[in-house]
Amino acid sequence: MASVRAWAGVWALCAAWLTVGAQAAEPPLPAADFFRVEQMSRPVLSPSGKHLAVHVAAAGGRRRLAVISVEPPRQAKIVAGFEDADVGRVQWASDQRLVFDIDDHQAAWGERHAPGLFAVDHDGGNPRALIMRDWNSLSEHTTIVSRELRANHGLLRVLRDGSSDVVVQRFDIANNHTDLQNVTPLRLNTQNGRAEPLVLRTPRAGRRWWVDAQGQARAMASVTDGKTETFWRAGPDADWQLIDEHRTFDAKASSLLDLEIGLDGEVYAESGRGDADGTTALYRYDPAKRQRAAQPLVSIDGFDFDGHLVFDGRGRRLIGVRYTSDAPGTAWLDDGMKAVQARIDKQLPGLVNLVDPAECGCSRWMVVTSFSDRQPEVYWLYDRETDKLEPVGQSRPQIDPRRMAERDFVRFAARDGLSIPLHVTRPAGKGPWPTVVLVHGGPHVRGGHWSWDGDAQFLASRGYLVLEPEFRGSTGYGGRLFRAGWKQWGLKSQDDIADAARWAIGRGEADPQRLCIAGASYGGYATLMGLIRDPDLYRCGVAWVAVTDINLMFDIPYSDLSALWQQYGMPNLVGDPVKDAAQLAATSPLQQAARLKQPLLMAIGGQDLRVPPVHGTRFRSALAKTNPQLQWVDYPDEGHGFLKLENRVDFMQRVERFLAQQLPPPDR
Repeated sequence: MASVRAWAGVWALCAAWLTVGAQAAEPPLPAADFFRVEQMSRPVLSPSGKHLAVHVAAAGGRRRLAVISVEPPRQAKIVAGFEDADVGRVQWASDQRLVFDIDDHQAAWGERHAPGLFAVDHDGGNPRALIMRDWNSLSEHTTIVSRELRANHGLLRVLRDGSSDVVVQRFDIANNHTDLQNVTPLRLNTQNGRAEPLVLRTPRAGRRWWVDAQGQARAMASVTDGKTETFWRAGPDADWQLIDEHRTFDAKASSLLDLEIGLDGEVYAESGRGDADGTTALYRYDPAKRQRAAQPLVSIDGFDFDGHLVFDGRGRRLIGVRYTSDAPGTAWLDDGMKAVQARIDKQLPGLVNLVDPAECGCSRWMVVTSFSDRQPEVYWLYDRETDKLEPVGQSRPQIDPRRMAERDFVRFAARDGLSIPLHVTRPAGKGPWPTVVLVHGGPHVRGGHWSWDGDAQFLASRGYLVLEPEFRGSTGYGGRLFRAGWKQWGLKSQDDIADAARWAIGRGEADPQRLCIAGASYGGYATLMGLIRDPDLYRCGVAWVAVTDINLMFDIPYSDLSALWQQYGMPNLVGDPVKDAAQLAATSPLQQAARLKQPLLMAIGGQDLRVPPVHGTRFRSALAKTNPQLQWVDYPDEGHGFLKLENRVDFMQRVERFLAQQLPPPDR
């Protein structure tokens, strides 16, 4: 275990108060400015609204935890920090006590540890380590008595029952830390470290738990033979009742996708709307009757519900729902909060303004997070009594929004008519521009949002139009788009990516002679298959930590892909190695390497367990026989993605040089 050498001393917070100043129009910002850690981030009010917890970056870049007293004159101090790690996710366990995990943003993948869990009072007192960070401690035998839980534990939720206890969950993992066997919820005292199980009997081995604000386990999900079952109980002595079941990797077919138990004791569920796109919405739900309300609380055309509930804790009353469409927003159910939102939006026009009131419903102060496609997050305190906004800080003071590119969200029709969402980041000037089609990984995830994005803004700052399609198989836009991508690696999903490029060409925005495809993981696979499948469209490619052969994902025994995913998920969503053998061969970049003729920049992480390095090295050997235009990079201490700042900056600078070589202006 890398030692956590010291809690930082208490010192006055002196950085990150909001300043506004002009910057010169040239030269372009250094690459590191797009990727370095935020100077301030993740502000969260205490339940009473008296204190504000926030991440701040120390001089050496380490992210520490500061607490600001909200009432003027504001005093701020660092209450937790480490010399060799960064404070991660922070929550208030009570009005006096915080819990947080940690990470190491200055380490490569091979040097990282478990997140652990720690607690500290709002004034920096009574610090306590609750969960270890060392995965190796799972197999060590020691006579030292310690109340720290082993590294196979993690925070599930904070409680609102008058204590500073939290609920954690123990993950029982087999097969080299890849296969989850069981999850057990525990109530953990953050003052003394004592943990007690929440549940003594269950109908199945648990995989997921839902616990109410009083610390009662109310629902659980289990997975058996590729089937997920969800159970509910009315109270601690009640029997468990089955309320939903579906194929594990086809949650979109379920009538009940997710649950949230509110402070009001009500149950809220994400469920399908029954519309043509197959999107989901948020409903009130009666688990005893296995029945949802007739009308949704929140639904957004063209998007699945993704968000959380906002409560007035004093009255235990639901006052709003945070959701995500192209960008995050809040549907306020309370007239007073609707008026507050309108007043703030008037003062901060053209921005997404996310308003977070204190849980108690009794504080005049609220936190506002403002951002846009060009503006990284800026943080304010809003005084509802005076209708004034006071600056707290900004996440990236080195970024001048006036120099950033416009980012747009559109939809276009693929060649078979399916509507495909697309993020478009346009550089300065007038098109047609040299273009990078940036393909997200997954692929069964959502790729992006309308917000400031470091990768896209970096490329746009160098003069490139950036296209990020949410091709079929992506999630967040309804079951129709999601299922249309099943078993379509290298086929219709690949066509969607090419159709995005042709859409931009047809609009006069993308230069058809200067177009490159790029991506990581699945995006790297799509890059290689794009060069093979559409050689007349793409002039070059950039692929990192790329899947190069689907069969390798079944065959490599030391990857971190779970046996459950390999047995049930991949055969249904990606392809069956026996039944679909011919298709997998035809869509294998490794087996089709001789067809790839364009210049390629390729990078791997030597510690990658998701897509082990053999994917890259075998493809490099195969490509060398027919294509001498490969630029190869190996970061031996990185994993599935480049986490160390110097490695990420080095790679993006290589990308910059490569694109300049391959997509030169027409007069060169």
